[in-house]
Amino acid sequence: MEHLIELRRRLMWSIGGFFVAFLVCFFFAKQLFNLLVIPFKWATQWAGLDPHKVELIYTAPQEFFFTQVKLAMFGGMVIAFPLIATQIYKFIAPGLYKNERNAFLPFLIASPILFVMGASLVYFFFTPMVMWFFLAMQQAGTDDQVQISLLPKVSEYLSLIMTLIFSFGLVFQLPVVTSLMARVGMLSSQALVEKRKWAIVIAFVVAAVLTPPDPISQIGLAIPTILLYEVSIWSARLIERSKERERLAREKREAAEEVAEKPADASST
Repeated sequence: MEHLIELRRRLMWSIGGFFVAFLVCFFFAKQLFNLLVIPFKWATQWAGLDPHKVELIYTAPQEFFFTQVKLAMFGGMVIAFPLIATQIYKFIAPGLYKNERNAFLPFLIASPILFVMGASLVYFFFTPMVMWFFLAMQQAGTDDQVQISLLPKVSEYLSLIMTLIFSFGLVFQLPVVTSLMARVGMLSSQALVEKRKWAIVIAFVVAAVLTPPDPISQIGLAIPTILLYEVSIWSARLIERSKERERLAREKREAAEEVAEKPADASST
């Protein structure tokens, strides 16, 4: 019953933090959406168009309202994630040994940092690249061809950038996951090296599933995934070396204790 009460308290803190963050993001939803449109403006500049004439549309009366709700939920989850992760850690920390808590805490800090790095890569580079790719498909109206212009819907644009942010943020957690698995002995650097070829194939398959059907975003997600896989191998090797040093130090300490106990036993005899 004490564990259930503790779990309820942690859930209430997490849900309350998300709800407050959701309300704040919904209040500033239009400003947040205009902030997300900035990469689209950069893409129009790259395409040689006027960035001040960027136009998005919505075709259903309720579409922009639900777009703001969706944006507020996404922003609320991002803002409240540190609080939610802290509550999860506080719930499971009493059941961990001190060395396990010390090992888990750095990964808890690294996870949101890596997510922000992935989201920043999307915002400052890949979203402008993807939108520039789509803008290049426009067609100017002449006597022989019709005018074809890109007028994205607000819901579709938000879904695109949220998908990219979520995909890159998720992929950037790869070093955290593999390092944790290496820390508990479920994975080794040698196994990661042996599976490198399969990892490259899986990276392109995952990129094709998570990103829009254009080559820029797919290759743009696959290449960082492969680089992060190499970082994971390096991280696993560092963890293995650290564990080996700890094991040698422990064996040396135990041997010293045995040597110290033997003279005491001899004198008492």
